Amino acid sequence: MEGDGRRRGDSERFDGAVTAGLRGLRKELWTVAPMPLPPLWRPRLIRWLPHVVIVWIALGTTLGNLDQLSARYRLGYTVGSFLSLGQAAALLLVLVRPVPAWWLSLGANMTAAALTMMPTDQEREPWPWGPPSLVAHATVLLLLTLRVPPRAAWAACALSVGVPGLLQQTINPGGYDTTVPLSAVVFGAVTLIGTLLRGRREARSRLVEQETLTAEERARRTLLEERSRIARELHDVVAHHMSVISIQAQVAPHLVKDPPDELRENLAGIRANALEALTELRRVLGVLRSENPDEPEAAPHAPLPTLERLGGLVDNARAAGLTVHRESAGEPRPLPPGVDLSAYRIVQEALSNAIRHAPGSTVRIGLTYTRGGLSVRVTDSGARGAAPPSPGAGHGLLGMRERAAMLGGDLVTGPTPEGGYEVSAFLPTDAPPTTAQPTHGETTP
Repeated sequence: MEGDGRRRGDSERFDGAVTAGLRGLRKELWTVAPMPLPPLWRPRLIRWLPHVVIVWIALGTTLGNLDQLSARYRLGYTVGSFLSLGQAAALLLVLVRPVPAWWLSLGANMTAAALTMMPTDQEREPWPWGPPSLVAHATVLLLLTLRVPPRAAWAACALSVGVPGLLQQTINPGGYDTTVPLSAVVFGAVTLIGTLLRGRREARSRLVEQETLTAEERARRTLLEERSRIARELHDVVAHHMSVISIQAQVAPHLVKDPPDELRENLAGIRANALEALTELRRVLGVLRSENPDEPEAAPHAPLPTLERLGGLVDNARAAGLTVHRESAGEPRPLPPGVDLSAYRIVQEALSNAIRHAPGSTVRIGLTYTRGGLSVRVTDSGARGAAPPSPGAGHGLLGMRERAAMLGGDLVTGPTPEGGYEVSAFLPTDAPPTTAQPTHGETTP
């Protein structure tokens, strides 16, 4: 019983596979989908040579078929011309739609063979394939084989041999020399050649694809190695110096007898900023060391800053000597993480630029919530005196512009008429706000 059940299961699986194969074969040989014949890659001077050769074959076989069908097969000029043009149309159509072209070629030739009537007392003619039609159909079959799967190509070859063979068994047009064996050899050869060429082309395509993937993997590995090197340098150099600054700021008040409160506050601020810089540096190191920096697990112990922490930036800027005012307009609402982080970083960089290039100035930070996004505007009144030389690399504005562009927004920077500097950005949001009633802005000193 168990053996019978196993055999029954194997038989059902075999029947299912055969049914699926026949269904796929029917789909492949019963389609009008375009499959254009691609030009040659190289050399470029003859890249369209196959198309020119097909056109010349169509012209030559049409003239040959006119004589073969009209005179030798005794079909008359009208019918012979119509079927010859049908064969020529198949040769031209095969450049774009090979499956319909193959059906048209086979149908035109079998119609001509079925209508043929040759007297028995004349010289015997090749039939059911005349020489011009045999060449034309072999060309169509070759171009079909180059663009369909092998099983469909061999099925088309079998039909191209079997249908004329069946026609030969049912119709006797008179004296003829059968061309079915010759057609079997010719069509089998072109099908084999086309299948091999198609396999070679697919193998070359897979090789190119594999080389591309290998190059991408090599570039990715190089990028990871470079990021790891940068992370090591940041950890060994920058993190070390920031730790030293933090420790020295903590120890410095104990080295002075009765230090004033202003000194304690400044040193405490230096230590707090150093610790925050170390936190940010650890997050950057986590991103650099991660293979997928876009994942949040790249820096699991360092939450990304948002506009809720803008107060800390303002306090640090005020401690550095700036007069900062915050303004908010519109209905505040939760923002997408990317917009929230980018807005924070833009304000952070704008305040850093003001501290470096316009010390002692008055800075206004404006946030405007609109239906389409968030507008960020940071302006300063200009330096009160000569600003000291800045050791920065000048990449801050570029970074702000890249953040805005990454979100599909824009950023404008430049001097103001009053002699200060302005940074203005608009960051679009994906989801519109639930309410669109703006509120009057509130200014907090």
